[in-house]
Amino acid sequence: MVSLRPSWNSVWILADSPGLRHSFPPVAAPPHLDAFPSYQAKTLHKATSLTWDSFLSATVSIDPFRSSRSSCSVPMFRHSVRRLAVAAAKAAEPSAHTIAVSQAQGVSRGLTGAIGNTPLIRLNHLSEETGCEILGKAEFMNPGGSVKDRAALYVVKDAEERGLLKPGGTVVEGTAGNTGIGLAHVCRSRGYKLVIYMPNTQSQGKIDLLRLLGAEVYPVPAVAFDNPENYNHQARRHAERLDNAVWTNQFDNTANRRAHIETTGPEIWAQTQGKVDAFTCATGTAGTLAGITRYLKEVSNGRVKSFLADPPGSVLHSYISSGGKLIERTGSSITEGIGQGRITDNLQPDIGLVDGSLTIADEKSIEMVYRCLDEEGLYLGASSSLNVVAAKEVAQKLGKGHTVVTVLCDGAYRYADRLFSRKWLTDKKLLGAIPKHLEKYIVLP
Repeated sequence: MVSLRPSWNSVWILADSPGLRHSFPPVAAPPHLDAFPSYQAKTLHKATSLTWDSFLSATVSIDPFRSSRSSCSVPMFRHSVRRLAVAAAKAAEPSAHTIAVSQAQGVSRGLTGAIGNTPLIRLNHLSEETGCEILGKAEFMNPGGSVKDRAALYVVKDAEERGLLKPGGTVVEGTAGNTGIGLAHVCRSRGYKLVIYMPNTQSQGKIDLLRLLGAEVYPVPAVAFDNPENYNHQARRHAERLDNAVWTNQFDNTANRRAHIETTGPEIWAQTQGKVDAFTCATGTAGTLAGITRYLKEVSNGRVKSFLADPPGSVLHSYISSGGKLIERTGSSITEGIGQGRITDNLQPDIGLVDGSLTIADEKSIEMVYRCLDEEGLYLGASSSLNVVAAKEVAQKLGKGHTVVTVLCDGAYRYADRLFSRKWLTDKKLLGAIPKHLEKYIVLP
């Protein structure tokens, strides 16, 4: 339907096409249209197949007005209406951009088909500040809300392909949160039950969401990996007690790393058209860091640099900077799901490809949570913000004119009760890290 609303100076055309409203340049208003209170016209509409194969009915509604100007014939007005309606129909055609987007995205085969192909977001303020292009891979746009959707899908597919998981079976995993959420979505969509063991230090929001998604959740005391009561070992023993069950073992299952060699790495390379100089991110299982590093190193013949970002309490920064000395893990961090006290099987094959490492203090991470919200409109969790800090520091290290990519692991939605709570910030001695002009975002008591 095309409705024309004339005024003395212009005619407005409202085309019934999704999301479209077009205004055309002013045309002379025909006088004495009070003689024609309504008008019907037909015009051709070019279909989305780009062939003239359908008709568009147009209704012209005219509010009567008077003029002393000379009269205008009905045939001339009919011709003018048709031309304007045809112009509106043409404007409603999909552009080359919308066609390209629709072809790229298509229709996914269920939830798992929508995992991956996330955009790269330019962090404008930090890019201007450093003179580099700082890009964040928007992994919070995956169906389960985090980068861990990729690993979740790959470890389940790996179990299926190896015959370890049959219809109606059970997946068991030890996870600090996001892998469990990714697995919950994947398992629900593929008809599996899910059991999760996790440290009881994780946010209640994550635990509640896992249960809401149908998972059986066991929060257990956080102890070192070499302790038999570590949540990963408890998950393994649980799977061994069940029939048709698999412990997906995200830390040492290299299907996790393969997910990023086969998907995330190639996406980054294609999205930057190969114009990427460095990649950095933190690591827990190391699947993301190792997989993306492996792919970018191979495709660039070693040109792309890789830097590990580490939170307090992790030993990987000291391991890399000391040339391979593994020290005892001490301390803790506000970040969840990253930091490590050992070299996982996902990291082992590629740790020699990492060019350097950075340690990022919690004060810097929490400040960046607020900066990204205020400057970029990005509502990011602490791990994502740690990665952004690392990207900024890598950019400063490399100098102006470089492109640095990092991973925006997830949003702040699951952590809001902590990150934006004045009491929590005070208890963690982090309130002073928030710049005064950003304290307006501390909206929770």
